[in-house]
Amino acid sequence: MYGLTRSLLFRFDAERAHRLGVAGLRQLGHLPGLCRSLRERALAGATEALAMDVAGLRFAHPVALAAGLDKEAEAVDGLFACGFSAVEIGTLTPRPQPGNPKPRLFRLPEHRAIINRMGFNNHGATAAAERLRQRAWHPGPLGVNVGKNKDTPLEKAVDDYVACVDALAPLGDYVVVNASSPNTPGLRKLQEPEQLSALLAAVQERLGQVAPGKPLFLKIAPDLTPEAVDEVVDVARHQRLAGLIATNTTIARPFEHPLAKEAGGLSGAPAREPANAVIRRAYQRSGGGLPIIGVGGVFTAEDVYEKLRAGASVVQVYTGFIYEGPGMVRRILPALAALLARDGFTRAADAVGADHREAPAPRA
Repeated sequence: MYGLTRSLLFRFDAERAHRLGVAGLRQLGHLPGLCRSLRERALAGATEALAMDVAGLRFAHPVALAAGLDKEAEAVDGLFACGFSAVEIGTLTPRPQPGNPKPRLFRLPEHRAIINRMGFNNHGATAAAERLRQRAWHPGPLGVNVGKNKDTPLEKAVDDYVACVDALAPLGDYVVVNASSPNTPGLRKLQEPEQLSALLAAVQERLGQVAPGKPLFLKIAPDLTPEAVDEVVDVARHQRLAGLIATNTTIARPFEHPLAKEAGGLSGAPAREPANAVIRRAYQRSGGGLPIIGVGGVFTAEDVYEKLRAGASVVQVYTGFIYEGPGMVRRILPALAALLARDGFTRAADAVGADHREAPAPRA
């Protein structure tokens, strides 16, 4: 059925289709009985063996929704109805901002990909906080992804992140510092060790004041060198972060396409392996001691399983959801359980980092 819906949505330009999709999910959220029924159906394959415990949070299974789809906390309940174990909203900034000029969102169906340069378009943290206060249904963890306003100087970025923590942290189950979007000028400089350490220390301090014990994650870029990944992991551990989200969109263009020269971050199938490489490196550097939420190029149960084995404990989707539709989670869960059983894992948690524990087979 989604095939027909997708073909209709794909007749519109990408951003208008996105708004229509979010509007539909928002309307669904106004029907609590239907949301619960749809979620129960989507989770029919979510056995206890698929549950994950990360940073003190319980995930019914490893498949969650990444930030970027519901920037404004408009459609949280509708998204939970689709079966996601967790939903992450944002990126949100302290003050409203329109984002970058349109067009700024492009579909590349031949590559199962999207390019976006949205630029943190949102109505501000205060408006999102008001919507979150009105929610009564909490079937899984809610993540709050925060960033800085475009016109805030980099040297003042800490103030923006702290302001978002003040407004939103008490209303979410975990907080994500987004220092890796390629669509806010200079933002990725915040991933450099000295600036990153100062930023995370300030956010942790304020988080401890307004929402004690709330887990803090850092979302990083797929374009970091292996050595830069090591530095980020070291800073994250020193600042006692709950974990990393790996990764954001990439500025690489590993294919030829008429839209490939469009500025922005690339997501979808071409981002799968770059994200996996960062997950592997981060897992290795931390010795498995820093939880990782993996994201990038997830469409199937095989994609989820691959990220678990690389070192992720939870796997987020975004572009895959655009292409696969609201039945995505329901299809993935039984297939993921079959993959785990095939390889002798009784629990999904046992597969996390498996590739690092198994010696490569000898050459023939």
